[in-house]
Amino acid sequence: MTTPVERARQSDRAGRWRQPTVWLRLAALGLFALVPLVISSFQATDLAIKIAIFGALVASYDVVIGYTGIVSFGHAMFFGFGAYAVALSVGRLGEPTYGHLLLGYLSGMAVSAAVAVLIGAFSLRVKLIFFAMITLAFAEFAGILAVQWSALSGGEDGLSPKLPGVFAIAYDGGRILGIPVTGKLVTYYFVLTVCTALFLVMARFVASPLGRTLQAIRDNELRAEALGVPTFKLQIVSSSFASVVATIVGGCYVMWVRYVNPESALGVPLMLDVLLMVIIGGIGTLWGGLIGAAVLLAARLLLPDLRGLAALVGGSEIVQRLTERWLLVFGVLFVLVVFFFPKGVLGTARAALARRHRAGAAQEG
Repeated sequence: MTTPVERARQSDRAGRWRQPTVWLRLAALGLFALVPLVISSFQATDLAIKIAIFGALVASYDVVIGYTGIVSFGHAMFFGFGAYAVALSVGRLGEPTYGHLLLGYLSGMAVSAAVAVLIGAFSLRVKLIFFAMITLAFAEFAGILAVQWSALSGGEDGLSPKLPGVFAIAYDGGRILGIPVTGKLVTYYFVLTVCTALFLVMARFVASPLGRTLQAIRDNELRAEALGVPTFKLQIVSSSFASVVATIVGGCYVMWVRYVNPESALGVPLMLDVLLMVIIGGIGTLWGGLIGAAVLLAARLLLPDLRGLAALVGGSEIVQRLTERWLLVFGVLFVLVVFFFPKGVLGTARAALARRHRAGAAQEG
């Protein structure tokens, strides 16, 4: 015999499955899973998995800026920690093994958590732009260290690690349903599984009582402190959690790309990309990171190659000029997105649905 509380919980779980957003997420996951099976182009596969990787990275940053209210310019540094930890572990400890791969992830997570606590302990009492500048200084220091310590990091040339076992490029697992099982395909699904799991963990984190408390701190930190909430400690917990997630994503990135250097994993342009993605997707939406990553990465892939479109329209001189100035086109597109979607694509869509729901409720009332 079920109690009223258990019945309420069962009803709540059933209601969640009836929500259209749940089915949209499942459809997106199915789409990502099908890309390497139905599209033979490696370019499409590469774009799909990078959207998943950077979507998870942007979501981890959204935990910090959107749900906790901490403005950090050094979040991409933890992504670099994960990338370098995995690359060094499988590339500098002899013949790569699964143990080396696991060690790379664990060591990167430990370093990122320690650095996040250190930065938070010394800097979180400094608010707004001052804290952001401190985190940017830490990120710059990490990038300079990676360039100068070439004996360990490979300097500007970077590292090109080899992966073990089923992740190796030379791996041949035969065919399943006529599809060749290669090391790249196994890596694709491994990275996709990890990114999916990270999204679920982050969604659970922001929906938990701790996540709601963090949102209360974001909305009014002084009131939260007056109510006895340990705001300082919880902000450190949030930043440490997000940094560990970014570290795992960095490890996934180096597994897919099989290369890492300071510019690709620790450079300021990477942090700017993350900022653009979270703004496009919507701050405080979590899943908007996927939209932001898809828009930015697809634009960077397609806009420089408008010559094909020029050929279709008869070699238009205008399109040719746009091809040469694709950064200008991208800037215009970004301005239009911000203008028409001031809360980001997902945030604006949620606000519109909320207004429609309130209007419908008012009419029924």
